[in-house]
Amino acid sequence: MKIASTTAGALVASFLALSIPGSPPDPGDGPVRGQSFVWNQDSLWIALESQYVAARDSDCDEISESVVARSLNLQSATQELRHSPYEYDHSIFDSLETAFFDLAPAVAACPDHLPDFVATYREIRDGIKHQSRDWDVNTIGARQRLYRSLYGGRAAVEEVMLQHSDEMVTLVEGRAEPSATPSVEINGLQIHSGDILVSRGGYPTSALISRGNDYPGNFSHIALVHVDGSTRQASIIEAHIEVGVTVATAEQYLQDKKLRIMVLRPRADLPALIEDPMLPHRAATLALEGALGGHIPYDFEMDYNDPSRLFCSEVASAAYGEVGVTLWMGLSTISSDGLRRWLSAFGVRHFETQEPSDLEYDPQLAVVAEWRDPETLFKDHIDNAVIDVMLEGAERGDDLDFEWYRLAPARIAKAYSWLRNQAGGTGPIPEGMSPAAALRNKSFSDRHDTIAATVYRDATRFRSEQGYPPPYWKLIELSRLAVAGGGDG
Repeated sequence: MKIASTTAGALVASFLALSIPGSPPDPGDGPVRGQSFVWNQDSLWIALESQYVAARDSDCDEISESVVARSLNLQSATQELRHSPYEYDHSIFDSLETAFFDLAPAVAACPDHLPDFVATYREIRDGIKHQSRDWDVNTIGARQRLYRSLYGGRAAVEEVMLQHSDEMVTLVEGRAEPSATPSVEINGLQIHSGDILVSRGGYPTSALISRGNDYPGNFSHIALVHVDGSTRQASIIEAHIEVGVTVATAEQYLQDKKLRIMVLRPRADLPALIEDPMLPHRAATLALEGALGGHIPYDFEMDYNDPSRLFCSEVASAAYGEVGVTLWMGLSTISSDGLRRWLSAFGVRHFETQEPSDLEYDPQLAVVAEWRDPETLFKDHIDNAVIDVMLEGAERGDDLDFEWYRLAPARIAKAYSWLRNQAGGTGPIPEGMSPAAALRNKSFSDRHDTIAATVYRDATRFRSEQGYPPPYWKLIELSRLAVAGGGDG
């Protein structure tokens, strides 16, 4: 009996010792030049929704003439971006933004005009990226202009698409940027060696990566494509939290849960590519050889200057850096105190870094194509809205908590994971992630899913009552109500 009592006491003492939490991570100071972007245009969003409701009650034949005329005016103004240089603060960009937003309600009511609306966005995006070649994209003004035009324009397009999901444009081809590197056709699109795939996963952490930025975006993951010149076999090099750097086939890459994918390609007229048109292929080859040459752990700290560990963005930036091309001409900044506190709780230590969403704004890269999953686009928007509202709570001081008694089992699981890692395998807690970070991740994901389920239910009710799906600003409102109700609505 005494032995059993002693053993039980030792086990309890060990459990309590393993349950002692460490000091919370200190996020430190934010980036010096960072500044969180805020639209501050709630009255505009409400007005646009009112215009849409009114347009739905109109005969499309009556408003089509106006839509066509306004579209032609937009296209004419967009052509100016190809012929004359403009600074980022020129009034032409505000005029284009206003005209494009104002056109959206009528197109949403009369979806026959959707293909032309999407084409107009594509022309605006290409024109502004063309203009940005002469801008310093690290300045606040230039970054805000690129963000407003590219992200804002995409948001308008998707609001229109979601009103008519059965007519959604799934694949939008962009600039037909020439490339001399080996290529292969994937899902009807010619993909070249050195192309960069920017995607959005379907998990709560994917939404956090997309939105956790001074410029909340749409993408959470980066991968680099290598195409073998002889076999035309595509290899996708990427870094995953669970296993570090890996190589996948195109089929394996597409099977992983993705809500959207954008294809970016280095411009053929870059001086480095004029000198060596095969440079993107050389970069992809270096990345492939590195991935196959040995285990490269995942970089939770997001230190893009440390080549010994790589997060997803570094797979592309490190490879291109080795051949003389510096990607992310505009580095990502994470300034919000609450967001930095949350990210540091997951292991992030660097808040001027390379976020997946921001690569789109690099003027060295052309947008070749963009694909959306029509079945999950609304989920994408709900996830974004929930994250945005959760981050409002982070700014107010909300913490990522977990029950104290879960820490001891998590530390045991981490020890088991370490043994698995030494043998070349994976365990329940990823290499480089602490037990406390894993528990915070689980708590965060559970909280997100609870709120998202409530928002989805309330959004379904809104659609039934109003006759149309709630736009993003309504999803924000529903998310705030869900959070206030503890996720129960």
